[in-house]
Order: sequence, then C-alpha cells, then structure tokens
Amino acid sequence: MWVSSGSEKEGKGISCLQILADNPGRSLAFLLWLLISLSQPAWGAGGTVEVRHLGLSKVAENTLLTVVLDRAATPRVSSREVSGKPQLVVDFPGARAGRLPIHLEGDALLVQQVLTDTAPPGGGVRIILDLFPEKPFAYWKQSRPGAGGQTLFILGIKPDPKARPVQARVVPSAAPEPVPAAPPGGEPRDRETAPEAFGPGEEGGGYQEPKGNLAPGSFAELRNLMPRAASLLQSLETDGWIVSDSNRYDRPGRRFSRDFTLTSQKYPELVVKIVYLPANLPNTPNINIIMLSTENLTGEAATEYRGLRQWSFARIKQKFEDIGDFFEDALKPLRVKLREETKAVTLRDAAVFQNFLKFACPNQPQVADQVMKHVREKVSPRFEGVQYTVSENPLVILNLVDFLYLKVYYLQTPSGGGP
Repeated sequence: MWVSSGSEKEGKGISCLQILADNPGRSLAFLLWLLISLSQPAWGAGGTVEVRHLGLSKVAENTLLTVVLDRAATPRVSSREVSGKPQLVVDFPGARAGRLPIHLEGDALLVQQVLTDTAPPGGGVRIILDLFPEKPFAYWKQSRPGAGGQTLFILGIKPDPKARPVQARVVPSAAPEPVPAAPPGGEPRDRETAPEAFGPGEEGGGYQEPKGNLAPGSFAELRNLMPRAASLLQSLETDGWIVSDSNRYDRPGRRFSRDFTLTSQKYPELVVKIVYLPANLPNTPNINIIMLSTENLTGEAATEYRGLRQWSFARIKQKFEDIGDFFEDALKPLRVKLREETKAVTLRDAAVFQNFLKFACPNQPQVADQVMKHVREKVSPRFEGVQYTVSENPLVILNLVDFLYLKVYYLQTPSGGGP
C-alpha cells in the first residue's frame, strides 16, 4: 500500500458549487441530499458528538467522504492494512451514530466500499474505507461549518504516483484525542508510526514528540519548536487566536515536519498558517514559516476564483481556445476584484497586520509602514498583483497576488540560535 498525507495546499477546500459543476450527474444527487440534511433542525444536543450522515462523491480527481456532525469535532484518521487490503479509518471516539448506512458503494477508482461500525452508546463511531490495492494515493482532511450549528468533516483522497509505501500513517488532529480501549467493532488498534518506534541510531533526527506539559498542537509546543518566533506566537495567543488544526508529515527518524493552522473568531477572513521543517542534515538549520493570510475571504469573487482554480486542463480546453485566454479572460478579472477586496480587509484589520510585523521584526519598525504603503497602492486592472520582499532578516514576503498574505521565514539552528 502507498499513502501520503495531503498538504495544506491540497486541502484548501472544495465547495458544493465545484461538486455540482464538475459532476452534474452523480454529484447532483449527493448535493441535493446534503442540502436537505443540513436544512433539518438541530437535534441530539446531548453531551457527545453525533455522527448524523455520510456520503461519498467524486470531484475531478478527488474522492470525497463527507460526514455531517451535529457540532464541531476532529476525528482520528489513520491508514492501515488488513489481510493485505489497504484501508483508511476515520474514528470518532465516544460519538453516537445517527442515520448512518452500514455500507456505501465505492468510486471504482480508489475506494472499493465504505463501511460503518458503531460500539454500544458512548463507544464511538468508526468509518472504514476499503481501498483498491496497489493504488498510491494522498489524502487531506478539512472541517467546515454547516447550517444550524452542524459541521461538515471532509476527507479527500486523490491518486498520487509519488506516494511512498508505508505500513500505517496517522495525520493527527489539532489536539490530543482520547482513544477508546476497544475501538468500535472490536478490531485491533491501528498500528501507528510514532517517534518511539524509531530504529537504532534514528532517535536523534527529525521532529520529536513534545514531552512534559507541551501538548501536541498547542502554543506551548509551537514556542518550543520556534524559539525565535516566541514573541510573535505569544502575541497571537494573547489576541485570541487558537490552534484549530495541526498535522505531521514525512518519514519518522529522518525528517518529521509539522504544520499548524490558527484561526480567530474576531477575524473570520484571516488565517495564520505555520510550518516547521526540521533540519535534515547535520549543521543545517530548521526552517520555520509563519504566514498571515486573507485566504478565508468569502464572497462571490472568492468562491468563483477558487472554483476556477480547480478546473482541469481538459475542462479549460472545452471553454477556451488556449490556456492564455483562460488566465486573461477568466482568472485575471477575478484577481483584480480579489485585490480590491483583500485590500479592504487588510486596511480594516490593519492593527492585526501591524502587530504581526511588530513582533516578527522587533528591530525594524519601518517594515509595518512599508507593508501598509504597498497595500494602499492603487490596483491596476492591467497588472493584478505583485510581490515584495520587505525584510531580509527575518525574510518577510508581502504577496498581493490572489489572496493577500505576509510570510515570515525564520532559520533556527537545532541548538536554538539563528542568523
């Protein structure tokens, strides 16, 4: 079995409009079912999460498992092999089941079938995707709000010929989750690849699980991983940002990278994304990247643009004579609109960006003024975006193409120093 976890870039999200546009046949029925289910009044408001509905759909090269929950919850996703058959397993420990089918047909490409299993009340819900053998794939996951306080959990799977063979792979959620002593259905616990399982001589390299009071997916862990960014991280936590998601990638014992997503109820259009890339060779630095972005922007232009960016080359050729016409006639007008809309969001929340730069570049107070000056520049319909380097140490990039963002790069030696 080959498997790799999808990167954040891959998991930016696929809207219902995309599902309808790309798959007017099969996906229309699923979309109608989904809309009907989300319009139902909230029920089951007990103390545990309810897994209400689930469905499988195909969107371009992605196969989507969509799970409707009565409230926000982060499941445990793992990969494994059972009798030579690869599986993806989605566990909701302690959850109760709603109107769940026992069996769903697969997509005839990656997924053979979907099975659901439940334990006695309070024991949890398990969703098992039986996959076709010898089909390398990557997967990503995303949660988004639904109607009436409900939540949609989406697991996306796509073919990936570059995926490496592994025995079992877990992409952890934003916070440590309780694991039931006996998972639903009485099956054995998944075999997880953890730093404790490193072979001889491997325990010195790559990311190590935090010890003591440093909970995975917490600001404490972030500050421990990125000492040079400790003041910036502390300011974000003080301002009410929370770690809403975290993942880990790569091969244990060699390089174990991490990513984190921070969100804030005060700034719904903004998101902070953090990447930790540990040194892979002796005497080389860790690379830390912290990005403040407007990519959670909503609206007609943003939705349409995200949809167009998912078009395959074959679909573009059906609508436009060449790829240049697609960029010029379809994408460019939307980029100009996005430039105006992200400019408005950035000026409205200017204090957030200025504070971010204040702590990112404490010895360069002029950087914040330079950034805001560039943001205020008139948007040209002929040249819809531009990128600036506003600092070299740390490296700070201001991107004004598509969704505006500030990206800060820190180099950190394993001993704690940095250039």
